[in-house]
Parts: sequence; structure tokens; C-alpha cells
Amino acid sequence: MSKVRITLRKSPIGYSDDQKKTVKALGLSRLGSSVEHDFSRSIRGMIIKIEHLIEYEEREDSVSGDQEDA
Repeated sequence: MSKVRITLRKSPIGYSDDQKKTVKALGLSRLGSSVEHDFSRSIRGMIIKIEHLIEYEEREDSVSGDQEDA
């Protein structure tokens, strides 16, 4: 499963309470804070709801780390 890294770039002050609660539910507390979540349908819905306040990037989950072909 892929992961997504979410960073809060804009303050939720002045936006609706449900958007503020979404920011808090994602674990974002202050500007510049970042969290990493599994990229599920519920997280995707949260991202869509507050995408004007955040930056996000999708990452592939590397299970075995760095391996070199021999």
C-alpha cells in the first residue's frame, strides 16, 4: 500500500469548523507540520476537503528497503 505525506501550508483560521476538524483529525497541529498516512479512501477524502490548505505527495511503500541487484 502506498503512503501519503501531508504538510499544513495554510492556517485553517477563517475556514469552516469541519475543515478545522479535518486538519486536526489528520494530526496536523501547526503550520509546516507534516504527517504520513496510508493512502486509503478515507484519507483521500480528507485531502480533497482541505487541499487548499495543504501540500501532499504520494509515496510508494518500500517493504525491503534499499536492495541492489547482484
